[in-house]
Amino acid sequence: MSSFALLLQKLLLIKSLNAQPISLHVGNKTIKGYVWNGNETKTLLLLHGFSSAAYKFERYAGAAVKKGYRVIAFDAPAHGLSDGKTTHAVEYSQAIAAIIQQMGTVHAFIAHSFGGIALSLAMENLPHTHQTKIVFIAPATETSTAINKAFELLKIKNAAVQKEMNNIIFEMSGNPTEWFSIRRAVKNIQAQILWIHDEDDDITPLSDALKVKEDNHTNINFVITKGLGHQRIYHDAEVKKTILNFL
Repeated sequence: MSSFALLLQKLLLIKSLNAQPISLHVGNKTIKGYVWNGNETKTLLLLHGFSSAAYKFERYAGAAVKKGYRVIAFDAPAHGLSDGKTTHAVEYSQAIAAIIQQMGTVHAFIAHSFGGIALSLAMENLPHTHQTKIVFIAPATETSTAINKAFELLKIKNAAVQKEMNNIIFEMSGNPTEWFSIRRAVKNIQAQILWIHDEDDDITPLSDALKVKEDNHTNINFVITKGLGHQRIYHDAEVKKTILNFL
């Protein structure tokens, strides 16, 4: 998206529902975001996916404001109006933690795609209770799956290249690729979770989500849709209604 288009989106977002701009630093990057209904204490944090931005969840912000939430949304590092040209799930999770440190307790989260894996990593280290509410919309469940799909897209079949990628991830993070997994992380999350995934999702496959479902976590409720794919799912009216009822 061009700088002009981003600026226009920012102005429209701030104007709508009287959103107030915020900014904070994560490492050497400035993160830009917005707050609606700032005088309320019950807080909802909106987390967008890869190649997206905060403004795309404005419809959820407006609806949550009507339910009495203070709503916070921000552009992830290297997205929207925030600084950076590249990012990764750990940095995104650090941005989530920084937002909470600056803005105070968050009682509910809505996270789509890339925002889902980042939130799961953050929640392992953030204080929360079984009353905390999380909505995962088509989350990027397994990083290993995402990497494999990228290799398929790029037609990279060289096992040595794939192994080197895993080595780089381990050198940068101290953890193997398989560690970056919502299935692993949710074992350490006690929040109430609503997980919405579509059968026809070709970005974050339902098969990964079903493995989490098979683990029978008592705090996770799954809703499986059909025909919405990866992007249309969070625009769907019934999905939105389900989420708002959960909140």
